Formats: sequence, C-alpha cells, structure tokens
Amino acid sequence: MNIADLRRTYALESLSEQDVATDPVEQFRRWFNEALNARLYEPNAMTLATADATGRPSARTVLLKGFDANGFVFYTNYESRKGQNLADNPQAALLFWWGELERQVRIEGRVEQVSPEESEVYFHSRPRDSQLGAWASPQSQVIVDRSVIETAMADLQATYAGQTTLPLPPHWGGYRVIPDHFEFWQGRESRLHDRIRYTPLADGWVLDRLAP
Repeated sequence: MNIADLRRTYALESLSEQDVATDPVEQFRRWFNEALNARLYEPNAMTLATADATGRPSARTVLLKGFDANGFVFYTNYESRKGQNLADNPQAALLFWWGELERQVRIEGRVEQVSPEESEVYFHSRPRDSQLGAWASPQSQVIVDRSVIETAMADLQATYAGQTTLPLPPHWGGYRVIPDHFEFWQGRESRLHDRIRYTPLADGWVLDRLAP
C-alpha cells in the first residue's frame, strides 16, 4: 500500500468547551482515567521533546510517573541527552497519543528537578533490577558493545548481593514539567478535529477553541 493512502476516519467522540473541566489538570485526569479503563497499552507513555542550547530539538518516549496541580513527573538519568538538554534549556513539551480513543494531549512548560527525597521514594519503589540498571547504564554515552553494561550489571549484583534496595544514584532522579499550555485534541470526521487549548491567567485558565 502507498503510505499516502494510509488513513482512517475519526468518529468516536466530540469535545466541546461546555463539557471540559475548567481546570486542565482535572481534564487530563478524566481522560487519563478513561485511557486506564480502556486498558490501553501503557497509557502513561508520552513523547518528551526537549531542545539543546542551540535550539536543536530531540524527542523520545518516556513514562509519566505522577501528576497533580504542581506538574507532570518523569524520571531519568540526569547525564543523559535529555538531562543535558534540560540543564541548558529547562523547557519541554509532552505529547500523549491514545489512538484507540482518537485522542491526544499536548502539554508545554518549564522544567525543574524534583527533590532528592521525592526521587529516592520513587527509586526505592522500582524493582531491584531496575535500580541496578540505573547504576549500570551510562545513558546516552557511546559504549563498545553490550558487554559493557552487562559486566557492570553483574558487578553491581555482586556488590549489592543480599540487599533489597540500593542507594539513589547521584546522577538519577525526577523532573517536573510545570505546564503553562495544554491542548486536548479529539479526532472528528472530515479531519475537522476538536482542539481545546488552556492558557494561564492570574487566577485560573482561559479556554479557546483552535481550528483543526
């Protein structure tokens, strides 16, 4: 099949200004719960877009690990490419795509590291092998072959044999995206999709409908 011929019709739902929550975090919570109830595969998977000091963009998929009125949290290696981008340019965009529901959510805002205490609580909630992996991998660095991380993993398993938890690596922890822009997108027929945008005011949020 020609790639240009790949298309589908969106007609499951609609999205109106009258039906959405006045607060975008609450609207996200509603949609996220619906994605959970629909048993979508990894509904917390999101594209994280960053840019370096020169403005060169980079995007990858990460997992949302928490959200509330303070922002949206994910965890990673601070020395990775994304960590270096965020050190130079602490702004990011998130994209959730829930294709089975014909929905996407876009979030933009500034980024800050979460507290070491918050990172430690989450780190110790991870499976032990994931804790070891955070120590073993020099994320985003060039390595000769896979044996580099496999050897590091074996050495760490020996070092921490008998311990159920490991110390928090100094190079690993959480980031919080503090939103100043939300967009909720619902697929519609004829490509006339519904797009509702939230932007901040001093005492709340203003809603706008955007043309598809």
